[in-house]
Amino acid sequence: MPSYLDITVKLILGFFCLVLQINLSGKGNLAPSSGIDQLQNYVLGGIVGGMIYNADISFIQFFLVLLIWTLIVFTMKFLTTHNQRIKRWVIGVPQTIITNGHIDAQTAAKNSLSAQDLAFKLRIAGISDIRTVQRAILEQNGQLTITQKGDATIKYPLIMDGQINVDALSLIDKDEDWLLADIAQQGYELQQIYMANYLDHQIVITAY
Repeated sequence: MPSYLDITVKLILGFFCLVLQINLSGKGNLAPSSGIDQLQNYVLGGIVGGMIYNADISFIQFFLVLLIWTLIVFTMKFLTTHNQRIKRWVIGVPQTIITNGHIDAQTAAKNSLSAQDLAFKLRIAGISDIRTVQRAILEQNGQLTITQKGDATIKYPLIMDGQINVDALSLIDKDEDWLLADIAQQGYELQQIYMANYLDHQIVITAY
């Protein structure tokens, strides 16, 4: 049986590891926006919960396991931020469920979104007539983002972390050449941009 001192020290190590991950990776795992954020919390909780009562696991082993998991988390955080392909594979991308009032049943089924679930999400959003929906997009965390017909703006940034959001461009029927020309006219290069939003038919840029 492990002593209370062993359990206390391991709990303290686990607590500081969690605080470190939150402070260095941002607040995303406090309010998970994707499956990877939730996985980070679950695995860390499993590591701490599974090891604190095992007397055969030393403090050094416990610390090394926490360190390895922290390195994995930050490596994936860095890769998903700077590599679009890895981000699509690990986190996934928003997917269009409704376009101009028409439901894409295949995409909904692929994401295990039943008609009952979709109707429920539309009701929560205050949508009673599906024909008023220009686009409804299923987010990585399962939430539905809805753009109704007549909206002058889109609800997705065109650029995030210096990377072009091709899906957002397609929503406004524009291409990358148009986007690059516009930001160049405003005196920016792509890698200088933290976020660029399309608001009232204009690109509003926030630089690093």
